[in-house]
Amino acid sequence: MTHTEFRRVYQTDPEGVWAAPGRVNLIGEHTDYNDGLVMPLALPHTTTAAVTRRTDGLLRLHTANEPSTPVAELPVADLEPGAVTGWTAYPAGVVWALRGAGHPITGADIHYDSTVPVGAGLSSSAALEIVTALALSDLHELNLPGWQLARLCQRAENVFVGAPTGIMDQTAAACCQPGHALYLDTRDLSQRQIPFDLAAEGLRLLVIDTRVEHAHSDGAYGDRRRGCEQAAADLDVVALRDIPYGELHTALGRLADEEQRRLVRHVVTENHRVAQVVAHLEAGRTRAIGPLLTAGHASLRDDFRVSCAELDLAVDTALSCGALGARMTGGGFGGSAIALVEEATADKVSEAVTAAFAAAGHLPPRVFTAVPSAGARRLV
Repeated sequence: MTHTEFRRVYQTDPEGVWAAPGRVNLIGEHTDYNDGLVMPLALPHTTTAAVTRRTDGLLRLHTANEPSTPVAELPVADLEPGAVTGWTAYPAGVVWALRGAGHPITGADIHYDSTVPVGAGLSSSAALEIVTALALSDLHELNLPGWQLARLCQRAENVFVGAPTGIMDQTAAACCQPGHALYLDTRDLSQRQIPFDLAAEGLRLLVIDTRVEHAHSDGAYGDRRRGCEQAAADLDVVALRDIPYGELHTALGRLADEEQRRLVRHVVTENHRVAQVVAHLEAGRTRAIGPLLTAGHASLRDDFRVSCAELDLAVDTALSCGALGARMTGGGFGGSAIALVEEATADKVSEAVTAAFAAAGHLPPRVFTAVPSAGARRLV
């Protein structure tokens, strides 16, 4: 289908087709831009890109998700931050970042198709960026490793698009492996693949998309990041990850501003929770991570204050129906929650959340099972 659509739009065949996944974050929220620890896993939902190189300096972009929208035509020499808006800013930013790093990208025809829900906190933007970067890296024989693609795509999103995101989403899209969660240190990008086969243990990880859309370029996300950076400066550390968990109380005592105290408390305790989850999983105590997920939600809700009524309802309802743990996932202000459940209770939890949303007058949530899947790869 991708080949057919590419041929219909551009009257030629693509040189190849690539895919990059969305992600769900098991634990480690708002820690990545604080040089902290995270643990995402790739979803089976992907963004695919059929691509052919051009040599005339023109970048042409089209998506099957908006089939009536004309092909966007962008001269690569004119790409600069703020010059492109809408969804095309993400792939345009990747081309800009690659060229800025000295890679001679001279244009391309690209057709996208995506099954990653947009605005659901599942990193649709990172999937779009990484699939573009990997395709162009392959076609131009740049041989860029996954972590380097992630860095370039983060620069595209931070500088070109203007969204102050951390490095987790791009690294997850580039580097995750099937059947594993990615334990990532965002300071040095060191990573370990942690086995995460829930089905074998009679468990499921449900994703509950509240259908409340969020946007990382909105001010509230940037406010949290700036608050963390100022708190780190006031505490005379490079980043909040440098505050040991055992010294949290002392650090909080040095801060007079209550907002800063809340931000610091969340980041330090969340890094500690990531380390605890890794220890449990490596010891085969998968069910023991449930309370840590729930504690993470309380911290995001009360200290970081990035939850919303729909996310809280999803979490509270799942827990009341027997979920082992539940929390919001992603940047917050909408998006999705996750719930770790026994296989036998998965349908009950899903139905209860759907009923609770209906009773509250919310849009029906989308509920599906997260299956740890592959990172970015070439398909054809």
